[in-house]
Amino acid sequence: MNKQFKPRRSTWALMAPLPAIIASGWAAAAADASVHSALARIQPYLMASREQEIGLARSAAPPSISMHATVMVLGDHGYVNAVTGSNGFVCLDVRSWDNTVSVKSADFWNPKMRSPYCWNAAGAQSVLPRYLMRTKWVLAGASESEIGDREKAAEAAGRLAEPAPGTMCYMMSKQGRWIGNQPGPWRPHVMFYFPRTQVPNWGANLGGAPVFAGMNENLAVLMVLVPVWSDGSPAPSFR
Repeated sequence: MNKQFKPRRSTWALMAPLPAIIASGWAAAAADASVHSALARIQPYLMASREQEIGLARSAAPPSISMHATVMVLGDHGYVNAVTGSNGFVCLDVRSWDNTVSVKSADFWNPKMRSPYCWNAAGAQSVLPRYLMRTKWVLAGASESEIGDREKAAEAAGRLAEPAPGTMCYMMSKQGRWIGNQPGPWRPHVMFYFPRTQVPNWGANLGGAPVFAGMNENLAVLMVLVPVWSDGSPAPSFR
């Protein structure tokens, strides 16, 4: 007479964890795919070497400032500290997603854009976090419109600080590449940040004035042209 097979208790004990093991494997595979997707997204924006990126970042400000500043570089998982400074300034090479949302998708995702910035301590604390947050969203695969929506939501929820009093940034590099894939930088300048509702009257954007004003999504920027690049060489006249 055929006997019906009955698995032993130990057999069931071995089989019971299988769904959990399979689910764990799927989760690991999904996480691995997510990591590979993030690496693929960031790869076109990476520079040839960390040393090259450090040098470009430092060119944002005169050496008397940038050689004592903290320097951040873009890696596979976002920006990381490459050099620890002592003067409170933070220099890094900003990529294209710092652009105003909806300027042009070709510029917002332009992998050739390099903009060396060097923020003072107030800027590093109140303005730089916005950009680092955008970089995390880029790595997570957010679209241009999603980035704009998330930033508005973060601001409405009070998770984004207004520019701190005294926030400024040096942009005096002649090695950068700017919006529109133009062959070189715009003009050396120093930027001062304000909440959109507190823009001072500096005569910006008037004929012959070396001051230009721009509005980002959450703040206002006044750009003051300076006569030399960060290496001391003469810059084009603003007239």
